[in-house]
Amino acid sequence: MTRETPTQTPERGAVRDADDAMLIAAVRGGSTQALAELYARHAPAVFTAALRLLGSREDAEDVLQDVFVGLPDALARYEERGAFGAWIRRVAVRASLMVLRRRARKGYEPLESAADVVAGSPEPERTIAARRAIAALPDPLRVVFVLREVEGYSHAEIAELLGITRTASALRLHRAWKLVRRSV
Repeated sequence: MTRETPTQTPERGAVRDADDAMLIAAVRGGSTQALAELYARHAPAVFTAALRLLGSREDAEDVLQDVFVGLPDALARYEERGAFGAWIRRVAVRASLMVLRRRARKGYEPLESAADVVAGSPEPERTIAARRAIAALPDPLRVVFVLREVEGYSHAEIAELLGITRTASALRLHRAWKLVRRSV
């Protein structure tokens, strides 16, 4: 399942996938220039996915760095099924989930919350309230909400990523929507 932008035409997506395939082959061959090009193409999506899940720019930057530092090794195991962009976002989601698990064990208290970041943006009040409500969700609910409603993952994919059932994913999403609606 590819999650390309709605403005991207199928022809353009196919060209981008072919270009990514050539870059992947070059990275596997040791090209740092090809790695830099993959970074330029996919870093914004990786960072955005991590930021939405983690709510912290610092943690999202760490995930972004970890994903691309480890990319040459990860590409040795990468099976070219589906779009590379979808695969690397999935890698970022998994890395973000590991950060969330570490936070839960350590009793993490963020220095800067996602609500604080959003508060500085020039958006209508209702959108700001919705983003704050999403940022305030407990991690298990926020993660499912972001993966389903923002990133477009199915409940089956979320269940696989989180090690829960599809029913649990749907239930968490329902609870998240209930809390968001109450807050907005």
